[in-house]
Amino acid sequence: MESLTTTTLAALELLFSGNPELWEIIAISFRVSGVAILVASPPALLIAFILAYYHFPGRRLLISINSTLLSVPAVVVGLTLFILLSRQGPLGEWKLLFTQTAMVLGQIALAFPILVAMGHSALQACDRRAWETARTLGATPLRALITIMREARFGLMAALLAAFGRIIAEVGASMMLGGNILHYTRNIPTAIALESSKGEFAQGIALGLVLLILAFTLNAFLQHFQGKGQPA
Repeated sequence: MESLTTTTLAALELLFSGNPELWEIIAISFRVSGVAILVASPPALLIAFILAYYHFPGRRLLISINSTLLSVPAVVVGLTLFILLSRQGPLGEWKLLFTQTAMVLGQIALAFPILVAMGHSALQACDRRAWETARTLGATPLRALITIMREARFGLMAALLAAFGRIIAEVGASMMLGGNILHYTRNIPTAIALESSKGEFAQGIALGLVLLILAFTLNAFLQHFQGKGQPA
């Protein structure tokens, strides 16, 4: 086994030499997770708003169900979608298994409860009078909703960053739904798992460094936005 120093140096060389295979894997990761966040965010934040501003029978039950979904392991989400999308499954005719679309679906399922939970908390913290004032002044529901979203923008941004950080690092659902196919569905976490299993640690460490830098960047943004949302 190579020493940690030698492996790390090889990883840095791979990363900064512009290795095409490595950067293709990174690009696939960002593309799949970016699409998942873009698709999941509008409905998730709308549900978060409804849960925060409307009282209706079953509201608390929905909040409890969403909170429960936060603890579902990624591999369980992947297994559920695998059964649905497999040839014998009810959605087998769509032929989505082992495609980037299937990976996006898995990541949407993982990001959705995070966006709803954190969005709900951020919107609940807003002054309800902003909504009532906007409606009293004749704003349409959409216009009033945009006003509330602007009030809660720091908390909502934190929700988006947290969800993105969660899904780009998950391996269970991506492995089961994407199949880890080179040049197509191999992303950062599945590549790390594969290279480590082969004893090729350099590429795994290089990709791990990318996730580490990404995690640091997201946390720095998170702290920045949360700091802006707090009173001076």
